[in-house]
Amino acid sequence: MAKEIERAGIPVSQITSLPNIAAMANSNRIVQAHGIIHPVGDAAMAPEEERELRRSLVRKALEALQTDVEGPRLFK
Repeated sequence: MAKEIERAGIPVSQITSLPNIAAMANSNRIVQAHGIIHPVGDAAMAPEEERELRRSLVRKALEALQTDVEGPRLFK
């Protein structure tokens, strides 16, 4: 789906726990998620730590949106 949205001229950054699969699907901007069960969080963390984790993932995704890419690129 990310590829189709990009074809319409809208940049997409995909946060995923499975970056290899996203790359195989030709997603251009791939952000490595934190884990499989909680991709953008961690239930075992204290609330303040988890909030910072979530913020850092969103910042990475926004950075990826601002980056010109030619094909799949992983942002860690």
